[in-house]
Amino acid sequence: MRIAMIGSGYVGLVSGACLSEFGHQVICVDKDESKIAALRQGVMPIFEPGLDEVVAANVKAGRLTFETELGKAVSSADAVFIGVGTPSRRGDGHADLSYVFAAAEEIALALTGYTVVVTKSTVPVGTSRKVEEIIRRIKPDAQFDMASNPEFLREGSAIGDFRRPDRVVVGCDSERAREVMREVYRPLFLNETPILFTSRESSELIKYAANAFLATKITFINEMADLCEKLGADVQDVSRGIGLDGRIGGKFLHAGPGFGGSCFPKDTLALVKTARDAGLPTQIVEAVVAVNDERKLRMAKKIEAAFGGVKGKTIAVLGLTFKPNTDDMRDAPSLVIVPKLQAAGAVIRAFDPEGAKEAAKHLNVQQCKDAYDAIQGADGVVILTEWNEFRALDLAKVKAALKTPLVIDLRNIYRPAMMAQAGFRYVSVGRAEADGR
Repeated sequence: MRIAMIGSGYVGLVSGACLSEFGHQVICVDKDESKIAALRQGVMPIFEPGLDEVVAANVKAGRLTFETELGKAVSSADAVFIGVGTPSRRGDGHADLSYVFAAAEEIALALTGYTVVVTKSTVPVGTSRKVEEIIRRIKPDAQFDMASNPEFLREGSAIGDFRRPDRVVVGCDSERAREVMREVYRPLFLNETPILFTSRESSELIKYAANAFLATKITFINEMADLCEKLGADVQDVSRGIGLDGRIGGKFLHAGPGFGGSCFPKDTLALVKTARDAGLPTQIVEAVVAVNDERKLRMAKKIEAAFGGVKGKTIAVLGLTFKPNTDDMRDAPSLVIVPKLQAAGAVIRAFDPEGAKEAAKHLNVQQCKDAYDAIQGADGVVILTEWNEFRALDLAKVKAALKTPLVIDLRNIYRPAMMAQAGFRYVSVGRAEADGR
């Protein structure tokens, strides 16, 4: 099939590359000429493990190309996916659909024969209906159907998620559109991946409901972690104990500094706004948003307390991105925690394996060449992101480099007993403090 992917950011580029791997002819479109020029040279605009190899292989095979002209890609396409950004709108938290609607206007002008136009971006309920209205207003005789096909890609694991998804959700109203979408995902049918066809409204809400539920699990276990610290329990035991219940499951029950990234903060806010507009406020989701915002401030206070005040202290911060295996800084806990520590008088030396360039756009910190460089001469170290290379640090080397053997681990990647044995004062989340000094 011939597919046009409008938008070559995270969603568009990953989806386009993986669809070309399925054997389709895919053109990824973006107005950013420098981005397209870089992609043609094999330079990725984002860090996502394995993406560069998938792109290179399919470009070489002639199945994947990059263009700045939307009309050229759309006019020959069987399916056009809209994968542009939908950031939170300033003022009310609703999704900003200006890029989606602008793409719809251009698509309308370029349509020739029958085409399925698909919203791939995360959009509020009713958006595909509005996109359809825009296209029909501009080109009343256009032959097309609309579909909603939300993505469920985890940053850092997106390639595997696209190749082996838990499910594919498609919202559409006509059998002709369903047949086109079945052909798009035919390789997954052969792998017996569940393909759920719904109404467009249900499809759009599934995406928001899924992310809100996962965000709720994270927020719940973070509150249990605080309770564990007060009552002498261990949050990792509690997480395992409840996660073994098949009705609950163990995923997203890892205590930490709060959720961030491109999806959960934006999508929970958008769902809150959608529900309020419908006259049915989602009290649970509203609480999740509020608790998560407060969580990041609480973690800054936790660090200050562990140091006994941070004024004049040098703190080594390991990890700045919102999660490992990505360079994404959107709504990362570090964007709240680091400035709070700096405002309290701390000097920050930081290292992130992939996020330094993006972090420099938001944080004024000393960027170091590796973890040990950041730790050298610091009064203590804070682990903010659980990159694999931080999981097996040479503890003797770390202790020798620090002025004070203090490790504050907001991701619980070390065992308290081991850290105490190594001679550290070890502060983690939802567990008793260990002091081996």
